[in-house]
Amino acid sequence: MTEHPYAVLDVFTETPLQGNPLAVFDEAATLSDDEMQQLARELNLSETAFLLPSQTDADARVRIFTPAAELPFAGHPVLGTAFLLAGQLGKNKVTLQTGAGQVPVEFTGSYGEMEQPLPTTEEAPEPTSLLDSLGVDRSELPIGAYRNGPLHVFVALPGESAVTAVSPNLQALSELGPCCVSCFALSDGHRRVKTRVFCPALGVPEDPATGSAAGPLALHLTRHQLLAHGEQLEIHQGQEIRRPSILFARVEGTADRIESVNVGGSAVEVARGRYRVA
Repeated sequence: MTEHPYAVLDVFTETPLQGNPLAVFDEAATLSDDEMQQLARELNLSETAFLLPSQTDADARVRIFTPAAELPFAGHPVLGTAFLLAGQLGKNKVTLQTGAGQVPVEFTGSYGEMEQPLPTTEEAPEPTSLLDSLGVDRSELPIGAYRNGPLHVFVALPGESAVTAVSPNLQALSELGPCCVSCFALSDGHRRVKTRVFCPALGVPEDPATGSAAGPLALHLTRHQLLAHGEQLEIHQGQEIRRPSILFARVEGTADRIESVNVGGSAVEVARGRYRVA
């Protein structure tokens, strides 16, 4: 029997027991792939992260698992793991090696901002099946799909009350494939958005805060000229499952050339423990 230390952080919040909870095993080099997946299933959080020695010039390597699968990149695990690592190293900027490339994260106090992998555009699921699965009639914008690790699909609704009212058929959503579906509505002159994100095929029925979706959402809005390049988007998520979260995102560059996609938020450590593994 071996013991493995871990920390629990709440990410995209400054308040314990809000935001998106994350477990980070910070001495994971001796864990096998199967053990990492089993631990993620046991903890049953949106994601669990495992900190390993870097294979590049990054400060460390991170592997990320949902209860059902490993992801090459996810936002709240990167931010939370970077917050923990920055504290251990006494640095305000760290770089993590992920399955989607190196991600630098810079902190001011508990607030960190990551430069995410640039999203690529992909074909969205068949619109009628997607909308039927969500129980909505239409999207206010063309449905967009982007990949920066997970595949994110965006459906725009007419207002915040419509987002709150979404009651998806999770089995039908799961049958669309391993993607995260974001229902969102704009307010405050398009600088603020309310969103809900459903990823049932990845073992996450509804996610409290989806950092990997925040950057592609900002990009989706800039492409439809609803958000200016360099303008910060404030994203509210998780209220319906009693985990209120706030994320910030912006896209730097021009319509012809995207220079960077940046996502930020706060994190707070809430617990430490040890897991026994046979």
